[in-house]
This record gives sequence, C-alpha cells and structure tokens, in this order.
Amino acid sequence: QVQLVESGGGLVQPGGSLRLSCAASRSISNTMDWYRQAPGKQREFVARITWVGTTNYADSVKGRFTISRDVAKNTLFLQMNSLKPEDTAVYYCHAENGNYWGQGTQVTVSS
Repeated sequence: QVQLVESGGGLVQPGGSLRLSCAASRSISNTMDWYRQAPGKQREFVARITWVGTTNYADSVKGRFTISRDVAKNTLFLQMNSLKPEDTAVYYCHAENGNYWGQGTQVTVSS
C-alpha cells in the first residue's frame, strides 16, 4: 500500500507558475505520473517519469511543465509555468506500480 498526498495547488493568474508536490509513504523510484481532470471532462495524462528518469509529457503541456522527483524524500514534483485557463483542473499523482492515486489538488488559472 502506498499513500500519495498532493499539495501546492491554488489560484494563479494566466502566465503564472505553480509547483505541485506529491509526498509518498514509500519509495517512488518506479514510474510515476501526473494526471488532471477538469470539470465535466475525463481524467487525462499530463506527465510521466520512468524508473530510469525518462520523462514524457502531453502535447498540451510540453515546454511549460516539468516533472521531477526527489527519491531520497519520496516526493514527486510538477513545475507548471506559463499557466493557461485551460490548465484549470484537479491534479492527481499516480504510482503505476500498484495503481495508487492521491486525492488530488485543485489548480485554478483565472484573472
């Protein structure tokens, strides 16, 4: 069992930045993802970091978001820059090994 707790969400103006964190109860050295779900829409993939450190991004966030992790601290990050209103969603941390999900953190991009 792995507990995942996201934090760092909030309200930000268009063009602003936020850094999301996901604290895990044990090792996150395996493949980890960020997903998001906007109101009335399906949950969608945002970014992935594999066990060897390879990263992948959805086309909609490529060049603006960066996924990273601190294995020693069991923490996954998502640095989000140049935020747009369409980035508004609940962001979820996901551990592929075991299919564990966090409870989500709300990100709202609005002026």
